[in-house]
Amino acid sequence: MKVTLKVWRQIDSTAPGSFQLYPTPDLNPDMSFLEMLDVVNDELANRGEEPIAFAHDCREGICGTCGLTINGKPHGPGRGIATCQLYMRTFADGDTITVEPFRAKPFPVLKDLMVDRSAFDRIIQTGGFISVRTGSAPDGNALPISKIDADLAMDAAACIGCGACVAACKNASAMLFVSAKVSHLGLLPQGQPERHRRVARMVDQMDREGFGACTVTGSCEAVCPKNISLNFITRMNRDYAVALFKGE
Repeated sequence: MKVTLKVWRQIDSTAPGSFQLYPTPDLNPDMSFLEMLDVVNDELANRGEEPIAFAHDCREGICGTCGLTINGKPHGPGRGIATCQLYMRTFADGDTITVEPFRAKPFPVLKDLMVDRSAFDRIIQTGGFISVRTGSAPDGNALPISKIDADLAMDAAACIGCGACVAACKNASAMLFVSAKVSHLGLLPQGQPERHRRVARMVDQMDREGFGACTVTGSCEAVCPKNISLNFITRMNRDYAVALFKGE
């Protein structure tokens, strides 16, 4: 199969960018979207042209660095997958595919399809940790945790911080990301001492980074590669109200 890529090219965050068209060579329909970009970059390099810059690492849907907006949707067509888990058989032979970076003011473009997501790191630094001393690894049954809380904490911890929720939101809100990071610690016994201080600090940092407000359209949940639930935003809002009442 062959497709035509309409790719956003931008030298850096200060330079203007534009879309450029790149016809692909013959592709294996079973290759991933990132493998297809590798093939296109090999062709560009062989012609002495600048390869398309895009971020990637694990290519297994774990690291969250591969986020691209494909045909207007973060991570492209499909549900519960990252860009690296998108395969070319999803598209039809002869398709024109528009590829651009995640669009959000807190995610400035570094080059082409790469964005700076360090705002997420700064949010985590403000409260995404616990300071309870645990010593050596305890027995698995030493801390009683209900299965409901354990399952919810695991669901929240599945967030890979890719930023698709921000890119999909009309307000560029990071509420789904922050609520997942707040909840997976706040649901466990080790996270209780800093539970309300944590949510206050992380939400305040989110606001300082310039992310928008949540209006609960559900677009974030729809594009999340790990299917993080909107219910975590409700949980975080409840904890945040308590934090404000306590003056955290």
